[in-house]
Amino acid sequence: MPGGPDNGPAEERPRIPPPRAAAEDRGPLPDPEPAMPPPAEPVPGQTPQPVPPEPEAPVRTGPPVIPLNHKVLKSLLGAWALSACSVEETAAVEAHLTDCAMCADEAVRLRDAVGLLHKEDNLDLDPMLRSRTLAGCLERRPARIPVPEWAAPYDAETARLDALLNDMGESEWRTPVRLRWYEGSRGVEREATVAGVLGHLMAVDGTAAVALGLPDPLAGLGEFAGPGTPPESPASRTEAYWRSQMPEPPGSVRDLWRDQARSMVRTVGFAGGPAAEQHVPYGEFGLPLRDSFLDRAFECWMHAWDIAEAVDYPYGPPAAPHLHLMIDLAVRLLPEALAGRRRAGLAGPVRRLGAAGKPGRTLHLEVEGKGGGHWYIPLDSPGAVATPEEEVARVALDATEFCQLAAGHILPEDAAAGQEGDREAIREVLSAAAALSRL
Repeated sequence: MPGGPDNGPAEERPRIPPPRAAAEDRGPLPDPEPAMPPPAEPVPGQTPQPVPPEPEAPVRTGPPVIPLNHKVLKSLLGAWALSACSVEETAAVEAHLTDCAMCADEAVRLRDAVGLLHKEDNLDLDPMLRSRTLAGCLERRPARIPVPEWAAPYDAETARLDALLNDMGESEWRTPVRLRWYEGSRGVEREATVAGVLGHLMAVDGTAAVALGLPDPLAGLGEFAGPGTPPESPASRTEAYWRSQMPEPPGSVRDLWRDQARSMVRTVGFAGGPAAEQHVPYGEFGLPLRDSFLDRAFECWMHAWDIAEAVDYPYGPPAAPHLHLMIDLAVRLLPEALAGRRRAGLAGPVRRLGAAGKPGRTLHLEVEGKGGGHWYIPLDSPGAVATPEEEVARVALDATEFCQLAAGHILPEDAAAGQEGDREAIREVLSAAAALSRL
């Protein structure tokens, strides 16, 4: 009974201790310390041996040992995935991953996420690095041997054609190519192969090469293996090359043509200004070397277009400054071509004779697009002075279409020209432009 005021002090109850926790709740019991053996009893008459002192525990100077604790190791997974752990931490984490499936799954996800942060860099060099480096150097510093302005189109067009031929397979060298030009009053076609077209370019380029003192590519081939003299006209040189035993395999003609083209550009670079006026014979006509190089550049572009069309490959026009020089050459040749057609009865008679240095009838030619411009062409005499005051007709043509007309790729009646004025004069000039073409 509890005590109260009436009963006196309460009887003190015995205190009962709470239940003791099990040993397993606080982890495994420590291993019992090994019992120390009792000290040996001294033997009578024998001096006791001194007991050596116990060695002191070595002082650890290295990095702290990572405790094999799941929580700590899990917190290191992010740094481990980024390869930011120390060697000891990496070893501890990787040892833990072999035993903990949950952490192993987390590690895989983190490694995949790190792979999305940035792409691995390719240590291989860019295959276009050399080309870009050379192009950048040439833009900032001119070549040691400067190419004359009038030879630059030929240098550029031969390089473009060589690039087109770079990946040509052995079978593609025999691909049929359709060659077109204009004779008299009709268009003419001839079929050749890619190798045959390149041989045609090499044979005709050889005329300018000989004028520069370089070897003639026809010398030593077929009928010219002996003392025979190779012909001068482009058509006869081409036919002679095609009749000769052309090199095999057909793709080997590319090396011959390229070596000749490079030698020609290098030679005019050393020759300087006086070489520009050197005469180059083409059979019935001739050109100064500067115009011969422009003519060969134009021919190279047009036949590269023929080859690209045959192998179904896109091919664009030359650079605008080069295209302008080519068009200007064709326009300068038009008065003489028109006079030649008049002598052959393919053009109407002179309407108003303009003596040398005197004005005659004039046609205004407007070539549109890049490389284009305005030209005034004398209609009645190559020596007459063309003036805007004597304009009797006006023709407008796209630059590429005018070049196709001058190459014989399109007929005069098919040229989509804007026309105004004397229709007969316009027809004769367009026909004369087409007559500039040849094989």
